[in-house]
Amino acid sequence: MTTTTLWLGTGFLGQMLFTSRFLVQWITSERRGESVVPVAFWWFSLAGGVTLLGYAVWRQDPVFILGQAAGLVVYARNLSLIRAKRRVAPR
Repeated sequence: MTTTTLWLGTGFLGQMLFTSRFLVQWITSERRGESVVPVAFWWFSLAGGVTLLGYAVWRQDPVFILGQAAGLVVYARNLSLIRAKRRVAPR
C-alpha cells in the first residue's frame, strides 16, 4: 500500500465521519419530533474535521486547510459550552 493510498483512505474516513454527523442529527431529530443538535453531532464534526485537516495538510491545499481549521474552532467551542453547562446544571 502506498502513502498516497493511505492518505486517500484517511480523507475518505474523515469525510465519512463528517457526513455521519448529519445522520446522527437527523435520526435524533426524527425520534424527538423536533430539530435537535445532539452532542454526538459536535463530536463527529470534531473527529471528521481533524481527520480532514490532516488530509488537507498532506495535500497542501490552503483553502481546504483554512476551512477545516476554522471549523475545528467552532466544534471545540460548542463542546466546551456544552461541558460548562453540564457542570452548572443540577443533577
